[in-house]
Amino acid sequence: MKIKAIHHVAIICSDYEKSKKFYVEVLGCSIIKETFRSERSSYKLDLQVGNGDAMIELFSFPHPPARVNNPEACGLRHLAFAVEDIEASVAYLKSRQIEVEEIRFDEITEKRFTFFIDPDNLPLEIYEI
Repeated sequence: MKIKAIHHVAIICSDYEKSKKFYVEVLGCSIIKETFRSERSSYKLDLQVGNGDAMIELFSFPHPPARVNNPEACGLRHLAFAVEDIEASVAYLKSRQIEVEEIRFDEITEKRFTFFIDPDNLPLEIYEI
């Protein structure tokens, strides 16, 4: 098997409208398709990330359990987005009242990065390329 790329990341949210607004209006993802699945009382929103082929599938389900963040548990740790200008990205997020950690330096890659959270406390990273 030869994997070519990551196709999508699936996220389950607790408040569909709030998360949809965050990923579309704040992060700038484009809506590809929105589907309501009546048999599950659930939405599935396909979002394009940036100009690439990667997608986010945003799901809503009635009464999903809370995500464990602290202490960190096995499984998906965070989702990282590539940006060209980390300072401008941080300033933009702060202008939208999004709390952002201090910018850090990755000693291995010599790149800068920082973290913020989505409406369900999913850790998101912006990574300067």
